[in-house]
Amino acid sequence: MRDQTWLPAFSLWQREMVRFVRQRSRVTGSLLTPVLFWLLFGAGYGGSFRPAGAPESSSFEYFLPGTVVLIVLFTAIFANISIIEDRREGFLQGVLVAPVSRLAIVMGKVLGGATLAILQAVLFLAVAVATRSAFSGGGPGPAGALEAAAALVLLSMGITALGFVFAWRVDSVQAFHGVMNLLLMPMWALSGALFPAAGAAPPIRVLMAINPTTYGLAMLRHGLGRDATGGPAPALAAAVTVGFAVLAVTAAVLVASKRRKTA
Repeated sequence: MRDQTWLPAFSLWQREMVRFVRQRSRVTGSLLTPVLFWLLFGAGYGGSFRPAGAPESSSFEYFLPGTVVLIVLFTAIFANISIIEDRREGFLQGVLVAPVSRLAIVMGKVLGGATLAILQAVLFLAVAVATRSAFSGGGPGPAGALEAAAALVLLSMGITALGFVFAWRVDSVQAFHGVMNLLLMPMWALSGALFPAAGAAPPIRVLMAINPTTYGLAMLRHGLGRDATGGPAPALAAAVTVGFAVLAVTAAVLVASKRRKTA
């Protein structure tokens, strides 16, 4: 039973890796676009931006964790487009009629997208550390690096699984992009990536409080040592982020287990 789940999952994960290597233009969309946002936001706000309660620091430091989350978001979008393409090409239908559990399909696709997101986020962080442009006060210690890595894994799994839920139910790339822009981009914007909750209007603070990405970003900020913004406590952030990842993967399995209606 274990081989019937994890061997197919590994095969699908490997296929995602090979597809990524062959489609190198995806790096431009999922990595360079968030980096461009980071540079524009950091340079645009400059010294005029200072989160409430935070010490005087570079705006590049504040926007760094949010940029990492944006990289994860873009990677999740691009990774789940392959579900729609596989359905068009008939590959997905072949997988569905094979003696493979739906859990294996979900884990293969989600782990593939999450792996790509983690690799690109780590690459971006490595460049930031090397240039010292975002770590003027020093990089994270071993415990902080471990916490940041856990936040990356959980966020990547949760966001990719959430994207899987919608990609499984739509039939066109255009419709999928529309749903993602309507859902994931507001989730990112209302996570504290652009502004802290302390200075926001009450309705916006409520939306930020019920947004699971807020807690994943807070966990990442704490791990990187950039959490001086009055965000959620580390324990609460970790608990909600774990719950989000588990619920998103569970939802993906449930959606994949249902028979799709065909026109």
